[in-house]
Amino acid sequence: MKIRVRKGDLVKVISGDDVGRTGKILRVYPSTQRVVIEGVNLIKRHTRPSQKNPKGGILEKEAPIHLSNVRKER
Repeated sequence: MKIRVRKGDLVKVISGDDVGRTGKILRVYPSTQRVVIEGVNLIKRHTRPSQKNPKGGILEKEAPIHLSNVRKER
């Protein structure tokens, strides 16, 4: 299957928990047919303190969503 979206495209989620939300594509994974969309499918990641993040805590980040669940916006 050919991927018809690329990084920077505006897409709308058409199924799943975030249905109806729109955002810009940040990353594309062609081998697994998944995309990461800005502000969509947020997960909470518990991190321990490190040099980069000295306080640690709970970080929110975007998780990949399957390509079949998004539609390109014009």
